[in-house]
Amino acid sequence: MALQIAIVPVTAFEQNCTVLMCDNTKEAAIVDPGGEINKIKAQIEKMGATPTKILLTHAHIDHAGGTAALARDLSLPIIGPHKEDDFWIQSLPQQSMMFGFPNVESFTPDQWLNDGDTVTVGDVTLEVIHAPGHTPGHVVFFDKDSKKALVGDVIFNGSIGRTDFPKGNFDELVSSIREKLFPLGDDIEFICGHGPNSTFGHERQHNPFVSDHRG
Repeated sequence: MALQIAIVPVTAFEQNCTVLMCDNTKEAAIVDPGGEINKIKAQIEKMGATPTKILLTHAHIDHAGGTAALARDLSLPIIGPHKEDDFWIQSLPQQSMMFGFPNVESFTPDQWLNDGDTVTVGDVTLEVIHAPGHTPGHVVFFDKDSKKALVGDVIFNGSIGRTDFPKGNFDELVSSIREKLFPLGDDIEFICGHGPNSTFGHERQHNPFVSDHRG
């Protein structure tokens, strides 16, 4: 089951909203629609996809800001993140004012996710990994078949997520990366919330925060 992946940078934060489409069924999931939902809809149309759900890695404004409007416009269920991020979802209107975003609505997901859960995109099954540290309810979506992981703001090419926001935790973040993500395999390519893709193997060698050389 092949998975088509399209990255749509949205908002002033250049957040990588991702559209995942199952080649077999043309069903698609929209991951982290932070805003500019017309751009996201245009990508779905270009792919000939039928969106069936919204998936959230975490609930910071640049990842979740467009969720309520997009879910309403396309009649989609909202799945994720982990319930520990509920306080971030409820604060979305305040976050939008703080960061100069258009006013957005809070919402309640149709389904919270836990470590070990799975979600489907057509015939493709994604594993859910709870990876706290950047936010307490952050989750990662992993497709074993295509060797791809959507890691949100847990890890970046050459960096890791911020931990200075409420309920962020540096040690927890490093533990999530080293104990939950790196064991997935060096050859796993990840799509992060900002910037270019990388692999866990590359980051184990070169990431100054979590490389094997750091000890």
